Amino acid sequence: MPSLDLEAEMRASGYRLVAGIDEAGRGPLAGPVVAAAVILPNDFRHKTLNDSKQVSAKKRDALYAEITKSESILWASAAVDHAEIDRINILQATYLAMRTALAALSMPADAALIDGKPVPNFPIPHRGVVKGDSLSLSIAAASIIAKVERDRLMCDYAAKWPVYGFEQHKGYGTKHHLEALRKHGPCPIHRKSFAPVAQLSFGF
Repeated sequence: MPSLDLEAEMRASGYRLVAGIDEAGRGPLAGPVVAAAVILPNDFRHKTLNDSKQVSAKKRDALYAEITKSESILWASAAVDHAEIDRINILQATYLAMRTALAALSMPADAALIDGKPVPNFPIPHRGVVKGDSLSLSIAAASIIAKVERDRLMCDYAAKWPVYGFEQHKGYGTKHHLEALRKHGPCPIHRKSFAPVAQLSFGF
């Protein structure tokens, strides 16, 4: 289970407020990429908070409500849409979402723990942590927020473009999604720069 050990290491190096940062939605063929930044209290403990991929959707929703309603937890999120992903590429869009979420915190973080590899030109000192959402509680909390908010956006899109089944696969390239793409062509939120979408001859 994740802990605050990495956060404590950062604080021991002189950083006071350490944010955990994670994203959701790098791989899908449609919709935005969403990032979240979370600063937990130094004495935070939790028995079930974990990487968003390791908990059920119902549990994610419960954790999201608990995290976002807590007066002792600082958090912010940011989404970068499909058009910007196509314009600057998914990696740069992910970095942009992370920087924007960090900047939206009500109190500025002194340092950050970021799931995955270090981010070039990040505005504050940070450490990339591979599989950080299973090691760091603040990254795990960020993963829950990013995943829940993105899933809710995709369910909203499903109501607007029901033929694609976004509420089921959230834009990932499942068999059902690819079949719908071949049958109906892309809709406005599909990522034109992603190969399975770009290879289709349908217009937007």
